[in-house]
Amino acid sequence: MAGWTTLSIIWTCFVLAVVNGRPNVVEFAPPEPQCGYRSCPATSDTMLNVHLVPHTHDDVGWLKTVDQYFYGSRNDIQHAGVQYILDSVIPELLSDPSKRFIYVEIAFFARWWREQDATMKGNVRKLVSEGRLEFVLGGWCMNDEASTHYNAMIDQHTLGFSFLEEEFGDCGRPRVGWQIDPFGHSREQASMFAQFGFDGLFFGRLDYQDKDTRVKQNNMEFVWRGSPKNLGKTSELFTGVLYNHYVPPPGFCFDELCNDEPIMDDERMHDVNIQSRVQDFIKVVKDQAQHFHSNNIMMTMGSDFQYSNAHTWYKNLDKLIKYVNQQQSNGSDINLLYSTPSCYLYNLNHLNQVWNSTKDDFFPYASRENTFWSGYFSSRAALKGYARKSNNFLQVCKQLDVLADLRRQGMFATENLRVFKEALGVVQHHDGISGTEKQHVADDYAQRLAVGAERCQLVTNAAFEKLLPKGSESAPKQVYCSLTNISYCDFTEHQKQFMMTVYNPLGHLITDFVRIPVAGGPYRVVDPKGFNVTAQLVQVTNETKRIPERNKSIATNELVFMVEVPPLGYSTYFIVETNNMDEATSQSSKTVSLPRDQSEIPLYIDNDEYLVNLDNINSNTLGLTNKRKNISIPLNQAIWWYEAHGGNCSKGEFQASGAYALRTKGERHRLQDDTSVYLTTGELVQEAHMNFGPEATEVIRLYKNMPFVEVEWTVGPINIKDKLGKEYITLYDTQSMASGDLFYTDANGREILERQRDHRNTWNFNNTEHVAGNYYPVNSRIFIQDKNQNQQLTVLTDRSEGGSSLESGSLELLVHRRLLYDDHFGVGEPLNETGADGQGLIVRGKHLMILDTIKDSPALHRSLALKSYMAPSVSFSELTMTPEQAMTKYNTQWSALKKPLPANVHMLTLEQWTDTPKIEPIEVPQILIRFEHIYEIDEDPVLSQPAVVDLTDFTTFKIVTMKELTLGANLPLAELNRLPWAYIPDTKEELLTKEKLLNTAISSSASTISLQPMQIRTFVATLDKMH
Repeated sequence: MAGWTTLSIIWTCFVLAVVNGRPNVVEFAPPEPQCGYRSCPATSDTMLNVHLVPHTHDDVGWLKTVDQYFYGSRNDIQHAGVQYILDSVIPELLSDPSKRFIYVEIAFFARWWREQDATMKGNVRKLVSEGRLEFVLGGWCMNDEASTHYNAMIDQHTLGFSFLEEEFGDCGRPRVGWQIDPFGHSREQASMFAQFGFDGLFFGRLDYQDKDTRVKQNNMEFVWRGSPKNLGKTSELFTGVLYNHYVPPPGFCFDELCNDEPIMDDERMHDVNIQSRVQDFIKVVKDQAQHFHSNNIMMTMGSDFQYSNAHTWYKNLDKLIKYVNQQQSNGSDINLLYSTPSCYLYNLNHLNQVWNSTKDDFFPYASRENTFWSGYFSSRAALKGYARKSNNFLQVCKQLDVLADLRRQGMFATENLRVFKEALGVVQHHDGISGTEKQHVADDYAQRLAVGAERCQLVTNAAFEKLLPKGSESAPKQVYCSLTNISYCDFTEHQKQFMMTVYNPLGHLITDFVRIPVAGGPYRVVDPKGFNVTAQLVQVTNETKRIPERNKSIATNELVFMVEVPPLGYSTYFIVETNNMDEATSQSSKTVSLPRDQSEIPLYIDNDEYLVNLDNINSNTLGLTNKRKNISIPLNQAIWWYEAHGGNCSKGEFQASGAYALRTKGERHRLQDDTSVYLTTGELVQEAHMNFGPEATEVIRLYKNMPFVEVEWTVGPINIKDKLGKEYITLYDTQSMASGDLFYTDANGREILERQRDHRNTWNFNNTEHVAGNYYPVNSRIFIQDKNQNQQLTVLTDRSEGGSSLESGSLELLVHRRLLYDDHFGVGEPLNETGADGQGLIVRGKHLMILDTIKDSPALHRSLALKSYMAPSVSFSELTMTPEQAMTKYNTQWSALKKPLPANVHMLTLEQWTDTPKIEPIEVPQILIRFEHIYEIDEDPVLSQPAVVDLTDFTTFKIVTMKELTLGANLPLAELNRLPWAYIPDTKEELLTKEKLLNTAISSSASTISLQPMQIRTFVATLDKMH
């Protein structure tokens, strides 16, 4: 028992001179009602308090779809039915005031809640108000932390929080994060949780080497500094690693799905086991307690889909509590009690203890030697890309709902948006966007996104019906094409003339290039002001035509031209096919194909910004030059592959590569069969087409005046006839940049983290897998630097991918996987996506490559990453008149802003906001609005400075009052009073204080708001209802 007595005294006294903290006192308002920390059960200062936490972990899709899990269907796959868990737990809680239960996944709870009658809802509200049923985490799902983008992470939590606030008020507000199953943990997630107002976080999975070290050092609980450089105390979060993952201690699972012995206490029975069970449990308690610093420990009593018969659990736990506590009369100092994570946390907070701190993340996670869970960073690349695009479109829909004032149509837009929000919320699940689900579940996720997008299109159509017409003329229906990435749009391919409306969800003016699949030509393109627009016709490649998902397409060309769209607004362009060459504004591209034996002919593409040298012998790049900065590097850029390791997974050396795990065999392989290069050139875009054979192609593009090189990769169908699983990568090998063992990746699209090859900051790392052990999540960008030559090579992604720098001067990204073995982590099938024709899925994506100085690179990659994930939304409509006539009837260009937002500011959220749903039109409109500073401290001499947003710049609404909320929008920021934690800081860093950020809070009548670097501020605003 020295673990929590002697050690806690030592720890408390350690280096108090450098402790970062404040007096451990929290003042509470009078309790009303008795939920939250006031509802916590009493503990003993002189005993070891064992907080037993009854819980269930309910995956929002994994082996079964979310619907199958809720209803308990397809039990031939897995015996699980969430509705029965809640049906069973609630009566148990109502029967005994001492019992507790926590619930996490609001996607399931909301479904169950909608089916309950008024009596049951009243009973549940009573349990919540008394703190006996507690919601922890509170998101729509328990999201993945590697493959998710911060925008979607915030949204899915806000969705859950708003439901809980609407139904349960402040007693439904979660106070603790509970990421017990995700496969590695992001520092950005910790920062978000702190900004949600959480007092702590508990997670279950930790690298086996890291956990061994922490157990030995009694360092399982610490303060996690989520943004030490930028946000300081507002991002700090007490964090605990669960001792038994998230399952009960061995031998003490009392669920009907378990095989452990129940507690048999009737002395008249032959199989009575109460004495041995009590002693076994006491031993388990002592074993765990020696690795923690206080006289409180927590034990998770539950697991996946447990408590469908809650009585079996509670009956045995009642006995366990009774008989273990009876041992106190014999001198035992162990005190068992029903509890919750927040009550355990509250007891720790009152110890006046000093904790260790960390500023690292917890990637990649390894469960044993040779077993790194870094494959899922790239698993199901198509679904990852679809989720990112869907989030983009959801933001567009929410914005247009507000800007077109659709609230006056009552629940129309609200209900359609709800469908899309919930679909995206489910997909963020740690067995959803991660790509670690069964194939039929992945199909279900994709279908939900498709249905949500269709409902969202109803909202955007309603918005344009209000925004486009100048008078009584009705607006034409907007048509969306979701397959333009493979040159397929049925509408544009069959129209001789049409309108194209481009909506810009950013608060900045954008110029971009569009590519429209067409079957005819030439064309005249007219801009919103009636001026002709230069266009270029680019042939649809044979490689694109073979993609089975576009087998109905008749497009022969893509019409390429540049568009300019005002901030938070739209521009409408007119496309008319014409036989009059004097009238046409489109020009055909020239194709140059060189035989492989003509290597002496210089081959390159260039624009005003870049020059790319090409190798037509090996189908790869030879070099890259930034022409404005006069920076040149050799660059071998091509598609390569690793052989995936097979095995029966019985131990580490036989671990197979699978949906979760990445394990490669041997060195990477170059694609060299049937390689070729040809060029497509024109005034607007130059393209180098690199064919690596039937399994992979690339198109390297340089658009006119654009400061990046676009690399469009297409991989698949991956050949498995040789019975080899394969991991396909894009390689960027400079052969010259001296980046050493350092490289940099983003955290969920926000802050940049430094990575060091074959190294971990907090323990002596023994890397058993050179590739997998050095792979990290790349949500939006990865880069290397040569500090001596002042060079930075940055690659931006359009979806989450795994990436690394395995050698000095090189980068690689894993873009597609096709595997033949299951990695034995539960999914029960290989990651073998067969696609529409059953031959193997073809995946296409884009990278943006930047070569620049270290100083100037952040301004480029920050703005490009923002434009990538908040890309303009393109829709088409019929044109039944001339462009000139249409311009008299429609508003062809429009903006919701008087002037652009500052270049370092992004409007992260704009959506209708109501406290309760109403069928009738909303009389007092409210909106939820978030602004964020998109730069870190010291990234850019100008753009890293604080920013100011003028709230009077909106043209479609007038803000009357504003109230600042926490990041999750469920608590006024002025009422936030998080539990304080003292910790040992890194004295080399200047910490940004919470008070500095709080001083930027505005009054309810202010017309401007200020933002510090990386700060996100959340407001609910009341609008002038007559505006």
